[in-house]
Amino acid sequence: MSVTEIPANPTTVGAAKGGTHARADRMTTTKFKAMKGRGEKIVMLTAYDYSTARLADAAGIDALLVGDSLGQVMLGYDSTVPVTLDDMIHHIKAVTRGVQRALVIGDMPFMTYNVSVEDALRNAGRIMQEGGARAVKMEGAGSAEAVERMVAAGIPVMGHLGLTPQSINVFGRHKIQGKTREEAQRILHDAILLEESGVFALVLETVPTPLAALISRKLSIPTIGIGAGAGCDGQVQIVHDLLGWYPDFTPKHARKYADLGTVLNRAFQEYKQDVQQGTFPAQENSFDMDESLLEGLE
Repeated sequence: MSVTEIPANPTTVGAAKGGTHARADRMTTTKFKAMKGRGEKIVMLTAYDYSTARLADAAGIDALLVGDSLGQVMLGYDSTVPVTLDDMIHHIKAVTRGVQRALVIGDMPFMTYNVSVEDALRNAGRIMQEGGARAVKMEGAGSAEAVERMVAAGIPVMGHLGLTPQSINVFGRHKIQGKTREEAQRILHDAILLEESGVFALVLETVPTPLAALISRKLSIPTIGIGAGAGCDGQVQIVHDLLGWYPDFTPKHARKYADLGTVLNRAFQEYKQDVQQGTFPAQENSFDMDESLLEGLE
């Protein structure tokens, strides 16, 4: 099957025909809270393209975060800071086309929500309306006022505390947040503030396990951990870390479930060798015709 023969996504087809009904099992922000109440763990991954989103959705992943981490894993930047709103919308659109069930959440990139509430509303609206995301994610507690306005406008917001990658130039490097009593108190206070502001869930990144567990118990909304231990209500991972895209590096907070980096490297080398040796394409990869039709052609 060639790339052009991939079957159309039923959700995409329905949208193209003007259909507006949603699948009964589609994940929603209200279902997140219900899952916490039942003690069910929420499973979340990042995704940045149609093909990955489609596979993750088919596997039953609850939510797909189109993270600004795409700046590093897809665009080759050394941080998330250079990622633009247009970059995000481009990738969010691709992911939403591959999803039927999972909740798609779009990251708000650097400086798109912390200048003014009006900017935040406008930019979040673009992520929802143009990108097709059904929620947005914002870093830090300084955006609490913007969260309130967004939620009032019908935009679900996921919070993000602990290590906030957009602040890398303040932190200086990626490091654990909340190890001192003062830091732990601040993160707990910020978590409560964001819940009161209306976030439907909260990502806790690279914070000590006991602190994350305490915050998870204190909040009525779900917590989603990445490097925050098993006491959170769910987990999120960068899909490239999960799949072993970079054979020589696996972050401490990740578990490598595949070794695709090694597999892909081997496949590329074998392809190169076959082309150089003339063994690809073979007869089964080629198309024939009546060669008499070529007589007289110049």
